[in-house]
Parts: sequence; C-alpha cells; structure tokens
Amino acid sequence: MSTIVQKYGGTAVGTVENMQRIADEVIRKKQEGYNIVIVVSAMGKTTDNLIEMAKSISNNPCKRDLDMLMATGEQVSISLLSMIFNEKGYDAISLIGAQAGIRTEGIHTRSRIVEIDIGRVKRYLEEGKIVVVAGFQGINEFGDITTLGRGGSDTTAVALAAKLQCTCEIYTDVEGIYSVDPRLFPEAKKLDYISYEEMMEMSSLGAKVMESRSVEIACKYKIPIYVASSHKRTKGTYIKEIDKDMEQKSITGLSVSDNVLMVTISRIPYSPENISKIFGKLASQEVNIDMISQTSPQGGYVNISFTANKEDEPTVNRVMEELKNEIFTMEVKKDNNITKISVIGMGMRNEPGVASKVFHLFADNSINFKQVTTSEISISYTIDASDKQKAINVLCKAFNL
Repeated sequence: MSTIVQKYGGTAVGTVENMQRIADEVIRKKQEGYNIVIVVSAMGKTTDNLIEMAKSISNNPCKRDLDMLMATGEQVSISLLSMIFNEKGYDAISLIGAQAGIRTEGIHTRSRIVEIDIGRVKRYLEEGKIVVVAGFQGINEFGDITTLGRGGSDTTAVALAAKLQCTCEIYTDVEGIYSVDPRLFPEAKKLDYISYEEMMEMSSLGAKVMESRSVEIACKYKIPIYVASSHKRTKGTYIKEIDKDMEQKSITGLSVSDNVLMVTISRIPYSPENISKIFGKLASQEVNIDMISQTSPQGGYVNISFTANKEDEPTVNRVMEELKNEIFTMEVKKDNNITKISVIGMGMRNEPGVASKVFHLFADNSINFKQVTTSEISISYTIDASDKQKAINVLCKAFNL
C-alpha cells in the first residue's frame, strides 16, 4: 500500500468546521488505498497569540520556555483532528513531535531536524491508522521540546516523507506557487512546475509559500512536493527535479522581503582579524547574515555593510556594543526601511544580460539600489522600501511574471 504525507497549515485547521472538511478529504484518499500521515500546524493565529502572551510578561522571554509554550498549539490541532477521524469511523492516533521520533539540535525557537526514528509511525501505519503528527516541533538531545522556526511544519512534513520515501503534499492558503506573491502583483502567474533549486532560492530570498529547509530536504532525498489550496480543488504546483518538459525561462520568479535590517559599520581599522571578529561574534549568536559589501581600504580604514533579519536586531545591537569596546573607532548605522528584491531563474545560467536589463530598468524608473549580490540563478538588490511596489511592477512586466 502506498504512503502519502499531507500537511495542512494554520487557516486550514483554524476551526473545527475546517478540520471536519479536511478529514473528509483525507478519508477519500484513505478509501483510495493510501496509508496517510497528516502533519498539522496550530489553529489559525494560535502561535502568534501565544507569543503575544509571552511578550506581555517579558520582552525577552526564556527561549526554552517559549518553545514549551508554542508547541502546545500543534498539540491542540492533532488531538482534535484525531478525535474527528475516530468519530467518523477511521482509526487515528495523534503524536507530538517527540512521540513521532523527531530529534533536533540547535538553539531553541530555531532548531533543526537531525534524525527521525520512524519506527513508531510505521507501526501505526501498518495497523491501518491515520497518523496525525504535530508539525513545527521535536525533542533535542537534552530531552527538551524544541520548535523549528518559521515554516517548521513544512519541514516536518517533508522530513517524514523523506524517511517514508513517499510524496509530500502541502495544503495551504494559496493555490500553488506563483511567479511572485499575488498580493504584491495581482497578475502573477501560477506555475505548474518549479525546480527544487529555484524554489530553494525563492524561499531563502523571501518567498513565504515554502520554507527553504523543507525544499532542501526534498531535493536531497528526491521527494516531490505538491503545493495546492486547502480550500479549493484546483491544480497546484509540483516542486521537483528539473526535466526536459519544464519551461526554461531566464526568470522564473521574483522574491520580495521586507524583513531586512541593513547595518553599516564605518571606520574599521583594516585587518583580516577585525573583519573576522565582527562576523565571528555575529555567527556565535546565530545571526544569519545575508548580503555583505565592503569598501576598499582608505586611509587604513574600511566600511562594511551587511543585512540580517529584523527579528535579530536586539542581538545585533548587543554584538555591536560589544565590538565598540574592542574596535574603538567603529561607527554603526542601521536602516530598517529596506526591501530586498530578487530575480530567480535557472535560465540565467545560460542567458547573459539579465543583470544589465535590471540595471537599465532601475535606471529608467529612478529606483536606487544600495547593495547587489548574485548567485548562479539569482540576483538580489536592496532598495528603499518606498520603491518596492514600483520595482515589483517594473520587473514583473519586463520579465512576463
């Protein structure tokens, strides 16, 4: 009997009524002869509400306790959904991450899955049960409950599919993967297929439909992901290995992120040791650095600019204060009013001139950029947030997105 892993997001399980509809869809699949593992998120805005409660107590709550709190949201979802299946006459069992054998490592609120002991899940599937697993969570080497960060339920689902060697279906608020977020550009085109590499790049650069770690796992283990609407029976998008049937456009998609903090450090005495010290301290606090630019030495000093996530600003502030006590001349400026906009496409490997075209478009439309970084299949720009919508419109129309 074939196995399938399905994941349902927050609004899909936002009410008991919605859960009843999901259960009916899952039962239809069960009647077709599939073994089914369901991964669910917390109901609606539960996680946000739990974080708000924690923040009402402390501006910087203990992250271990925050994980303990946030993990309860998924526990509510899995227990209710399992009750619904059983009430409809289908044997089901709910499992929190630890019970499903999900082992993690790393810091609290941003842990990573390192192993899944799939034995218990397999045993329940062999007994004919629908297995309902809490997404977004696991247990670390110390026996503590941990959470996986944004999009963690996607990662849970794909990791389980990888261990079970089966397809993973992600059901969410949107009807599939679009060339750009339709809320930003209503004429955006829905894609039938997208390669793992393009989806990873889009996710890491700001697209919110899929979490980049989940796509990375799928790519590593060659697990196809199908992304579709949890509300409509419309055709979704397959994330898979590239093949000859997939259209090779120069630009497949556009990612936009407002979650950008730009930090500029000036008057750094030029030496590899100072540069290493700055980024070493940031890395030790698990601050994820994205774009980096450095000026050439002038008068024995250099300036460095880098971008990080806005939620890391308190940590960045703390590190900068520590560094000022060691590098006395350095001055720090921060800019929160920044948008990162990225063009992504496998076709860029073989088609020159994409960067030149974007530069011309920006120049013709008076859009100033602060930084540029490239990879083999993407080019990213930081621009003023006030130019975001203009840049999106210009790029989408020029590249037929």
